[in-house]
Amino acid sequence: MSNVDTAPTAPTATVVDDAWEPRLVRPADAGVPASPEGLQEFLGGTDVARLLVEERAVVFRGFGVSTGAYDGVADLLLPARLAYVHGNSPRTKVGRNLYTSTEYPAEFEISMHNEMSYAHAWPSRILFFCDVAAATGGATPVVDGRLWLDSIDPEVRAAFAAGVRYTQNLHDGVGFGKSWQATFETEDRAEVEAFLDGAEAEWSWRPDGTLRVTQQRRATLEHPVTGTEVWFNQADQWHVAGLGEDAAALAEIVPEDELPQNAFFADGSPIPAEYIRHVQEVGLRKAVNVDWEAGDLLLVDNVSVAHGRRVFTGARRILVAMS
Repeated sequence: MSNVDTAPTAPTATVVDDAWEPRLVRPADAGVPASPEGLQEFLGGTDVARLLVEERAVVFRGFGVSTGAYDGVADLLLPARLAYVHGNSPRTKVGRNLYTSTEYPAEFEISMHNEMSYAHAWPSRILFFCDVAAATGGATPVVDGRLWLDSIDPEVRAAFAAGVRYTQNLHDGVGFGKSWQATFETEDRAEVEAFLDGAEAEWSWRPDGTLRVTQQRRATLEHPVTGTEVWFNQADQWHVAGLGEDAAALAEIVPEDELPQNAFFADGSPIPAEYIRHVQEVGLRKAVNVDWEAGDLLLVDNVSVAHGRRVFTGARRILVAMS
């Protein structure tokens, strides 16, 4: 189950090729003033769902959007903002279901992924907002999911045909990775249990307060409007081979079944490290960079398009909301 828009009037997406890139909308293109009010005027007369299916990702630039004007614009782009419940990446909540982008060190690249594609339900749209642009680098690469799928070696695609098994060990406040309290934005175990039961996940509490969660999910997905099949999983971001040297060092001292998170083939067998590296390399190589300017907004169809992050220097601040 997903939260993806399913408006029957939306058109079939165009054929995917290496030339695809996000649509850029500026005030002059939209025929409105270069202000947040101008952007709101444009959005008020636009079928955003249709636009997003057609373009897959849209950058709004030059409208002078600030943090103070953000909510008025975001409310027109996101039908209902979702909380980042059961999110696996480190973020800080800074507003009404508004979060910082993944808080990984600037010197590390973040591989391509569809937000929460490991989960039972995922957001249909992601809205990024550039509050502060990096001094250098810091682009958000985006890749069309069909192109990514088509570019993966057939042997690797076939190996993932049955899906992915994700495992998590969420500590009780002290330990490696995220706590269950931070992951589910609650201190109430009953709330967590109800959420996981509804998400068709297997779970158990350990004597030390750790919560172990196992989820069986698909590796690809058909877009609910266009029917286009896309690569749609985060096996490479959960697998030790895709998480860099620190994760590899942790795996040497922590038993595999006690790692904060891990990914396996659907039958529980290990995914070869070379498959993980191949998937990551293909996604990043096929991606198109969105180079940020302060005030930019990037709206992404979270099924059609995956995103990541390039390395950067300086005080980059990108905020994220979902619906």
